[in-house]
Amino acid sequence: MSGQGSSDPRERGGPLEVLGVFFLLGCRSFGGPVAHIGYFHETFVRRRGWVDEAGFGHLVALSQLLPGPASSQVGMGLGALRAGLPGALAAWIGFTAPSALLMILFGLGVGRLEPLASSGLLHGLELAALAVVAFAVREMGRRHCPDRPRIALALSATTAVLALPGVPGQLAAIALGAVTGAVFFRPDPQEARTATPVGGARLAAASRLLLFAALLLFLPLLARAAGSPLLTLIDAFYRAGSLIFGGGHVVLPLLRGEVVAPGLVAPDLFVAGYGAAQALPGPLLAFAAYLGMVAEPGGGIAGASAALFAVFLPSLLLVTGALPFLARLRRHARVGAALSGVNAAVVGLLLAALYTPVWTSAVTGPPDFAVAAVAFALLSVWRLPAWAVVGLCALAGLLLEP
Repeated sequence: MSGQGSSDPRERGGPLEVLGVFFLLGCRSFGGPVAHIGYFHETFVRRRGWVDEAGFGHLVALSQLLPGPASSQVGMGLGALRAGLPGALAAWIGFTAPSALLMILFGLGVGRLEPLASSGLLHGLELAALAVVAFAVREMGRRHCPDRPRIALALSATTAVLALPGVPGQLAAIALGAVTGAVFFRPDPQEARTATPVGGARLAAASRLLLFAALLLFLPLLARAAGSPLLTLIDAFYRAGSLIFGGGHVVLPLLRGEVVAPGLVAPDLFVAGYGAAQALPGPLLAFAAYLGMVAEPGGGIAGASAALFAVFLPSLLLVTGALPFLARLRRHARVGAALSGVNAAVVGLLLAALYTPVWTSAVTGPPDFAVAAVAFALLSVWRLPAWAVVGLCALAGLLLEP
């Protein structure tokens, strides 16, 4: 592939570099978690070469196993590979800041974003996301499914996810990939040699995993004892961020139970903010900034900042805690074979997501299919950058609007 031959996956960078790249992605990454992974693949594997195909596949697999928003976790992992723990934090800030700032403005009453949810502009962005995800599936399939057994495994994973929607199907597909890989596949020695190192000692990584568990256990007790509205918000959003499996949309009932049921946010405000979040780029969980903004008591800028950090903190601790162990495990032959099977299963997961929700929500007729097909060709044949394809699809969506 043209974008990764010139860069060594072991090359390191700085947090400011990571912040800048992810901020630009946060401004244009429409389409939800699966589309975000497609944008990441195009940017960091094909164009910038920050990570090799195997490493990217392992990051996606890890994000499926851990609770939390999958695309944000992949972004944090990419930032950690590039610049350690500061890089992970920079990736999260850069990717989340654009949508979080817009959600805060919406909470202040300045924004009027809800009409975008039914506009041709947003529909064009959905078609762009379809092309980006299809391109990522093709590129990852070439690397992780080079033979018939792995293709069969990917298709089995697709079938499992479509037959068992949600978390059960995803976990079943990943388990199937790991067991099949460990038993039947030969380790890839080249993959073991190119395992991307992650800075930081295992003790520091383990301490972050322990901190995740300690906060989940003791924050409720601390919030109840202190009686602080701000600490109550932090506890609610940290707990919600710790229990998300299956993508950002799963957080809706969790957050509703945490903030609407106790009376922190009015039901109509909750629904209005969730509708506005659908029209924004970046992670859906930036919705937390809006909820913290309008919460009573404990709202305002302080509440928005606290809620936003608390809902993503579990992912930051889990990813940076698990990643050093994953990088070392890749070097063990049998574990590498199991991860090879997991990577093939991840391709199947993305293929299933390409159908639903991406295809089913974006393509409603022949004109939509034509726009998506042209966008895919522009990415795969003419090698246009994703941002240019996104702009063209947004224009096409406006032109197609009745």
